[in-house]
Amino acid sequence: MQIDFPVTKIEDPARLEAGRRLFSKTATFVTGAATLQGLPHADRTEICFAGRSNAGKSSLINALTGRRSLARTSNTPGRTQQINFFDLDGRINLVDLPGYGFARAPIEAVERWNRLQRAFLAGRPNLRRAFVLLDARHGVKKADEEIMRLLDRSALTFQAVLTKTDKVRHDALGGILDNVRNELGRHPASFPGIVLTSAEKGDGIEILRAVIADIE
Repeated sequence: MQIDFPVTKIEDPARLEAGRRLFSKTATFVTGAATLQGLPHADRTEICFAGRSNAGKSSLINALTGRRSLARTSNTPGRTQQINFFDLDGRINLVDLPGYGFARAPIEAVERWNRLQRAFLAGRPNLRRAFVLLDARHGVKKADEEIMRLLDRSALTFQAVLTKTDKVRHDALGGILDNVRNELGRHPASFPGIVLTSAEKGDGIEILRAVIADIE
């Protein structure tokens, strides 16, 4: 059966309200883990945000939680150098992963982050979904394809989230979406829905909140 991977739209007020209520709760930084031994106990639902360096993971977490500086942001690729955990009202952990692909950091450090990330994605028992963030200006790149294949092998459901959609002309977005859909169709772990977001403008934030509330 062919999956079309539609743009996610939520019109049910109850689902949107559930997302609003969840993210109206207190969000706090828990820990940053640089090794598997440093991970917190797997005692609650977790969802994680993966993406190329500078794809906008930290900015998206800040937009979701309504906190400007909960997750540290930077224009320098490779700023996030560990797995950062954020507790949302004691109910769910939001996990900010190190960016993969190009980073302004020593090669040894990048390789270490990548090994840690792969081990986390492959073996975290309470991890319910990965959101793979794709910069809407670029679509799917080789590094994104690699992480999607890892998620397939791990049997971990992942959902594509296009970031920075405000930076793309409306008439160009259709081609980017076709690129994304073609790649998602190759991956059995991909969730049938694409979320379009702009952390700067707030576009798609309430939809993504509702999607996460459905998981929780």
